Order: sequence, then structure tokens, then C-alpha cells
Amino acid sequence: MALRLPSPFLAKMKSLLGENYDNFMKSYEQLPYAGIRVNTLKISREEFLKVSPFELEPIPWCSTGFYIRDGERPGRHPYYHAGLYYIQEPSAMAPVELLGVAPGDIVLDLCAAPGGKSTQIAAKLKGEGVLVSNDLHPDRTKALAKNLEMYGVRNAVVLNEDPERIAGAFPRFFTKILIDAPCSGEGMFRKDESMLKYWEESSPLKFAEMQREILTSAAKMLTPGGRLVYSTCTFSPEENEGMIAEFLNNHQDFRLVPVEHSDYFSPGETKWLTGQGHVGDDVLIQLTGTARLWPHKVKGEGHFMAVLQRERELTSGDDESKRAALMLQDHSNDGTLAVSSRTDKPRERKGKLSLREEKMGQSGKNSKSGKSAARQQTSRRGSGDRQADYISIDPFYDFIREQLHGSLSGYPVLYGNHVYISSLPEDRLKQLKVIRPGWYMGQLKNERFVPGHPLATALHPEEAARYVSLSSEDGEAVRYLKGETLSISEERVVCRQGAEAKGYVLVCIDGYSAGWGKWQAGMLKNEYPAGWRWTSV
Repeated sequence: MALRLPSPFLAKMKSLLGENYDNFMKSYEQLPYAGIRVNTLKISREEFLKVSPFELEPIPWCSTGFYIRDGERPGRHPYYHAGLYYIQEPSAMAPVELLGVAPGDIVLDLCAAPGGKSTQIAAKLKGEGVLVSNDLHPDRTKALAKNLEMYGVRNAVVLNEDPERIAGAFPRFFTKILIDAPCSGEGMFRKDESMLKYWEESSPLKFAEMQREILTSAAKMLTPGGRLVYSTCTFSPEENEGMIAEFLNNHQDFRLVPVEHSDYFSPGETKWLTGQGHVGDDVLIQLTGTARLWPHKVKGEGHFMAVLQRERELTSGDDESKRAALMLQDHSNDGTLAVSSRTDKPRERKGKLSLREEKMGQSGKNSKSGKSAARQQTSRRGSGDRQADYISIDPFYDFIREQLHGSLSGYPVLYGNHVYISSLPEDRLKQLKVIRPGWYMGQLKNERFVPGHPLATALHPEEAARYVSLSSEDGEAVRYLKGETLSISEERVVCRQGAEAKGYVLVCIDGYSAGWGKWQAGMLKNEYPAGWRWTSV
């Protein structure tokens, strides 16, 4: 066996597994399994199976997940850069499947970086509802934001906050919460040997304290009837069944939803809790409904999952959840910013760091309260005693009216001179560390609007005034991803009726959006961001 596993870890696993210990140890002689998950925001599972460049084997617990053969390099294919799939460890796909996300849900991914589970949640939302993705570590939120942008997520907000501060801003607000908790990582030793360097015999207890605080904060944010999934990638009972037992003892308004056990979902380990006075028989019975993925039983690494639900009985403390539901219901009905066939631009508002437009109906007309507003108002940036600079947001509305076709749902928000469309009103995000308030549209610069890369990656070809499709097979797509200028004939630029070929072009790879270009006189100027470019040989 290549891995040098710590003696205390081995002793603990032998005590936990008993007769299954030898089979467990044999799993370390096998190579870890690799997987990809289809991004259904861009391509259906069926369509991906037709175009997939890889030999695929379905992952049984995730309908959009597939094993790929050892030696495949999915990160070196243009489809990866077009966001058609996410490279993800197979067992890590299971927790979101148990969360039961549906379009329209209000979801919190509390420990989200680098974003695999957030992109999986976003695909299940299908652009409807709200996704708040948070991570406590500032450096990790960069990868989180980039992955949400690459995979074309429109309705996500990215935070860098302590869970308790989020709980203060969103009491009983979310219908679904995922806690993929920081843990001792024992289940990932085979996949990532470097994790052994940080493991100590006391690691489970250290992480358990952190997990306890996260769970306590999350409980405050779940609506009555809402669902919370707690998961780890460790074998330690203290971080798994023990943590859930303690939570259930302290939160009488929660119950555990049993996971249906199968050839891959094994029941939780409860023997080590039997006889401990602080764990009642009713809780022990519930804990058998938790689930484990064991590496000697499945093609994947070790994982633990528990599904918790808050009871529906309302108390006087549920006023906030009622107001949250009403706010989002109102938003879904008339919070759409139309980007086609509009005859007037919405008014602009003064704001210190951000701008929110009055909510608008599907027709794109101003709400009743906004009709009488003076259109000459402008947004403001800057603060302090200096005279603030004023920015006109008109170029943004001009761009979306002229360059896009369809409707963008949300609240326009201006951070400095950067424009976003948020799925939440700006007052919901006050006093929080916001990394991305929403879908990034682009930048106001010298009285013009420069569209951002995330705007392009979330569009479909039919939503753009013009687009061009590059082939993934002849090297053309790779040249674009490397930042090269391309020679593209006018005949290849597909234009919406009334649009000319010259101007911003949505660049697609085999029909799937990848970024912007500017076409003129047979040449496609490359607008692919330098930091995103293809660096593989």
C-alpha cells in the first residue's frame, strides 16, 4: 500500500468497521475514481451524450454525473471552457441530490468554495429562485465566483461571510440549505494524499467545534418546512452521526429525513453512540437514516450525509420567513427587467455604492411609482467629503436593448461603475461582505458600456443580436480560447433580424457560449479575458 496512514486513524477505523476493515483497507490499493457532471444550464444530458468526447459510465446517485476513464484530461477540451461540464469527484455529487432543489427555491450553500455543489444547485434551479453561495475564506471565493460565472449561473449571490452574520441578515429565509462542512478529510486520503499532512488524532474534535457553530447558525436561516443537508468527507463519527445527534437534541423543531439505503448509500454508524446517556433511543433510531458512502462499497471516496427538515408549525418568530416568501413571490411576478422591444429607459437612482431600479413587469414598462420619476436622475459613486462623481447607467440599457433579445430577471445593481443584475434587492445585502451581488453584466466606461465575460457565458445564442460558432475539432475554438484574433467570413456571423454583422458577437463553441468577440470586415477581435485563457499545450 503506497499510503502511510496514521496509526491512530487505522486503529479507529478497525474499531468502527470490524469485519469490514480488511475490505476497507483494500480500497487504498485502487486508484481514485474521476468524474464529470453535465451542466444542464447549457446542455441537456441527452445532448451531451451525443457530443461527449469521453467514454462515460453513469454515476448511480447523480443522473447528470458520469465516471470517466483513468487518464482522460477533461480540463483540456474546449467543452470544459464552454462550461458544458464540471470536473467533480463522484461521491461529492451526492449531497446536492439529497437536498431536493427545485426551480423557485431559495437556496444557501454555506461552505461553497470552490463551487462544484453550487453549480449543481444552480442547474437544478434552472434560473428560477435564488442561490446564495458563501465561503468564509476570501481567497477561496475567487474560485467560487469564477466557477459560477463559467457555468452560466444567472441567479447567484457570492458572499464572504461568517455564517452567524448571514443568519442575522436572513433569519428563516432559505427553503434549502447545504452545509458541506469543513472536516478532517479522512475520506479524501486516497484522492489527495496531501491531506494526511494536516491530520492529527485531535482533528475530529477540532473540526466538530467548527461544525457545531455552522449548524447552529444554519438552523436560524431555514424556513419552516425547509430542508437542510449536512455532509462531510470524513469517516469520523464525532463529525458525523455524533454531530447530528447533538443537533437533534438541541433543536426540537427539526427531524431527520431518512435516506433510502441501497447498494451505495449505507446506513449511518450508531453502535459507538449506544449507551451514551445524552443520546436518546428516538435519536438513535433517527440516526440510522443518515447515509455513508464507503470507498470499499462504491466507486468513489468517503462521504457522510444527513437530511434534516424543520417542522412546519409556525410560531410568532416566523414573521421574517413569511415576509421573505412574500418578497420573493413579488419579485418573481414583476421583478423582470425587459431587454427587448422597450421604448423607454428606466429611471436611475442616487446611491452611495449601488443602484437598484424599481421593479418592472414583463412588458418592460416602469412600475406605477416609477412612471412619474424624472429620468435625468443619475447614480453616484464614491463617498466622504469629496464631491461624488455621477455615472449615467443609460449606456447599459442601450446595450441590452440593442444587443440582446429576451428578458433579464432581477434587480440592476451598480457597484462603482460595474453593473450586475441581482436576484435579491440590494437592501438584503447591506452590511455583508459581498463578492458578487449577482450576474455580472459589465462596466460603464467613458459614457459607454463594455459587456463582461460572465454576461456572455450565461447567454444562449438565440439571446444575442449576433453570434458565431467555432468548431471544437479543427483548432479554431482553441485559438479563440488562447486569445488569438480570427479570420471569420461575414456569412458565418448569424444575425438577428435587423442587426448587421459588425459589432459585439457572442462567440460559441459548437453552439455553446464561451465569450465575446468584436467582428468587423472579416476579422473577429478576441475579447476573451486574459485570466481565463487556454494555457494547456
